[in-house]
Amino acid sequence: MKTLNDFNFKNKKALIRVDFNVPLDDNFKVTDDSRIAAAKPTILKILEDGGSCILMSHLGRPKGVQQEFSLKHIHDKVEDIIGVKTIFVSNSIGGEVQAAADNLQPGEILLLENLRFHKEEEAGDKEFAEKLSKLADVYVNDAFGTAHRAHASTAVIADYFPERKYFGYLLQQEIESIEKVMKNGEKPVLAILGGAKVSSKITIIENILDKVDHLIIGGGMTFTFVKAQGGKIGDSICEDDKMDLALEILEKAKAKNVKVHLPVDVVAADSFSNDANTQIVKVSEIPDGWQGLDAGPQTIRNFHEVVLQCKTILWNGPLGVFEMENFANGTIELGKSIAESTKNGAFSLVGGGDSVAAVKQFGFEDKMSYVSTGGGAMLESLEGKTLPGIAAILK
Repeated sequence: MKTLNDFNFKNKKALIRVDFNVPLDDNFKVTDDSRIAAAKPTILKILEDGGSCILMSHLGRPKGVQQEFSLKHIHDKVEDIIGVKTIFVSNSIGGEVQAAADNLQPGEILLLENLRFHKEEEAGDKEFAEKLSKLADVYVNDAFGTAHRAHASTAVIADYFPERKYFGYLLQQEIESIEKVMKNGEKPVLAILGGAKVSSKITIIENILDKVDHLIIGGGMTFTFVKAQGGKIGDSICEDDKMDLALEILEKAKAKNVKVHLPVDVVAADSFSNDANTQIVKVSEIPDGWQGLDAGPQTIRNFHEVVLQCKTILWNGPLGVFEMENFANGTIELGKSIAESTKNGAFSLVGGGDSVAAVKQFGFEDKMSYVSTGGGAMLESLEGKTLPGIAAILK
């Protein structure tokens, strides 16, 4: 793996693909700057070597040029977090941009306008990638969040830097963390998969069965497994067309000596509302008109025991509807268990949008070994896919 430590950037211009796709409020203020902060070590390494940085990113899903998606809104925040004066240029290619890049001095940063203002970016257009490549001497990809996209700035552009393309520190960490779980995790290895649907996790489950010793299944997809085994799930979410598949997964797990742990009890509600009436019931005996919205107390205790005996833990997906306060307890308690196991020396990797959101919301971010910055990219990695943005640097 070619990383930043393999190169001295003195007097070199580095074109860095960052993932500054950050949330903005109605006044265009950044509400979560963690993705900008995550790129800081890469940027500082290059500047401290005596090089300069040209930052390129997308923001949102604009249809052509839409000012609400302009990176000018995050310019001040970037400058603030990196702690270095940053020049913003209102395009990502063209004469003005090339001139700004040519004039860039060692120690300086140039921030380009939203790449997706050009439809060529998402199309993976070679000509667009080539124009971007002319801005710098070296290419660095530090955007794990877009590594699963074969876009001009993430995959195609690397071809124009055959000898000078590197992984940034963030992307390197992401790759190493996934490999720690999928390839060389200390046993016992545990995967916790939550969320609503089995269908969205099938390929992940099938890919990880050879790598894990324990599999915890929670969240809404629990009920497809429970109903498939003859349980009564009331009005709980269920993919009836995936019940055979659920049974197949259990059989495959058994054949591979993977212990599958399903909830035994749930917090059931008489409506999908934080104000609903609730009761604790066995997961296979949910009354008609009621639906399971969180893990029950015995399930939480069972999962706690499993988590504490494992040395490598992957967490993807919540155990309940954590966005509602009354159904967040299962997810919070699971977070506490993983934090405790991590403190005891386990390696814990949290990935996927909802679980990352939960970890941040409930203050577990610093208590996990690694929290991934890329939702879709993380899921595709766990499915065993080679991500275009990573493959482009390796070839």
